[in-house]
Amino acid sequence: MSLRTTPAGKGLFARKTFRKRQAIGHMRGRLITSDDYDPDYVVDMGELGVLDPQAPFRYLNHSCEPNCELLEWQTPDMSTPQIWVHAIRTVRPSEQLTIDYGWPAESAIPCLCGSPTCRGWVVDQSELARVRRRKARAPRRS
Repeated sequence: MSLRTTPAGKGLFARKTFRKRQAIGHMRGRLITSDDYDPDYVVDMGELGVLDPQAPFRYLNHSCEPNCELLEWQTPDMSTPQIWVHAIRTVRPSEQLTIDYGWPAESAIPCLCGSPTCRGWVVDQSELARVRRRKARAPRRS
């Protein structure tokens, strides 16, 4: 995998082909349990806290048509689950690796993914109507 500049900042790109359902890699990082830690890009680990990913998967950008997903993996002998990045379709060399962030409406930001079915917002599909209503009610600036 390699890092390159994208409209959203740095992005992670494939150097080889990944088949559908193939594991791309284990997302490692720091597990944070503090309630006052509020970074922008973490993986929710439920009651365990949040995972602040380290490179290279720290640079997985959002897409409304992602080619990857995060899967939680845990065996009985593990104290904490692992997060793995898997391809949800074939990913070709030089293609950016992306996931759908699935953020709640209150965290939505404008989307820069450029996909044909872009929602316009980095938000979970089920929350899109809430974002649109909120934006329609917002006072207009002149």
